Amino acid sequence: MMPNIDPRTMRNMMARMGIKSSEINADKVSIECPTKTIIIENPQVTLIEAQGTKSFQITGDISEIERSVAIDISEDDVKMVMERSGASEEASRNALEGTGGDIAAAILKLGQDKDQ
Repeated sequence: MMPNIDPRTMRNMMARMGIKSSEINADKVSIECPTKTIIIENPQVTLIEAQGTKSFQITGDISEIERSVAIDISEDDVKMVMERSGASEEASRNALEGTGGDIAAAILKLGQDKDQ
């Protein structure tokens, strides 16, 4: 930030600009993402308020946990893959799950499996 400025002077400067900061006592911070969860242990959380906007600054020990994403596969999708590929219902469902629900990719995959 600005070198050689003591914290007290910095707080006073921020207060004159209308910026408020306060520490939040937190045990753990968790951020939920579509494919993972980010967990921050032993966090130091600072709330910064400026011009009506609140921001958080977080530091601490970070770890990530991957999350599996559930895929909604409809019966119509399974039937379409079965009709186009000639595969069984179970094979069609497995191909859809393996391709993330992509019908065209599932049909191509089943076609490649037949050729081998």
